[in-house]
Amino acid sequence: MACTCPHHVHRDAYCKHMAAVENATDDGTLEAFLLEDSEDDADPEDCDCAGLGEFPCWPCVRTERKTLPN
Repeated sequence: MACTCPHHVHRDAYCKHMAAVENATDDGTLEAFLLEDSEDDADPEDCDCAGLGEFPCWPCVRTERKTLPN
């Protein structure tokens, strides 16, 4: 099970969202989807991409918001 909340992503820890899913379903699974026009597309708080030109900053790469160029 995985979650995209900061607690799970940065601490690799079991979070309240995982607990909610586990308690809400018999087998601990939940079908979910991302909304295309989600407001969560904002840069991470510690994003520094603006100062790097075309190169993504580490917070954006780490959270898989952007990928490193080949």
